[in-house]
Amino acid sequence: MYRTILVPLDGSQYAESILPHVEEMASLLGSTIILLQVIELPHLVGLPKGEIFEALPQTTPTEVSQQLAETRRYLDVVVKQLAEKGITAQAQVENGPVVTTILRVARQVDAGLIAMASHGRGGMTDVYYGSVAAGVLQRIDRPLLIVRAQG
Repeated sequence: MYRTILVPLDGSQYAESILPHVEEMASLLGSTIILLQVIELPHLVGLPKGEIFEALPQTTPTEVSQQLAETRRYLDVVVKQLAEKGITAQAQVENGPVVTTILRVARQVDAGLIAMASHGRGGMTDVYYGSVAAGVLQRIDRPLLIVRAQG
C-alpha cells in the first residue's frame, strides 16, 4: 500500500515525533522511508557592505557547505538507527522553498504517503509564520499523515 513513505525532518525533536509512527508502518508494510530535510538557502550570498545590505541575512558559501554537511550527518544517523531496527531508509537533502520541495520530492520518489509532525502552535503564530504541515496539506495530491508534536 505505502511502498515509500516520505518523512520531512528539520533536525528538531518535534519533527522526529513522527518517527515511531512511520517505523511501525514501515515494519508492518515493508515500506522504504525517505528522510528529507529541506534547506532554504539564502537568495543573496556575499553582498557588498553597506547600510542597505547590513539588515539582510548573509551566508557565505563555506557556511552553506557546513550546514549541508551537518544535515547529511544528522540524517545518516537517523538512517542508521532505522536500519538497526530492520527498516530500510534513505536520506535526501534538498534546497528550496520547504513546502514546494517536499511536494516535488514526493512526486520524484513516488511516495505513497507523506508523514510529518506539526508543531501544533495554531492561532496567530500560524497566521504570521505559516505552517509547513498546513502548506503541504493545502497542496497535497497523496495521503498525508500529520501527528501533532508534543512538547
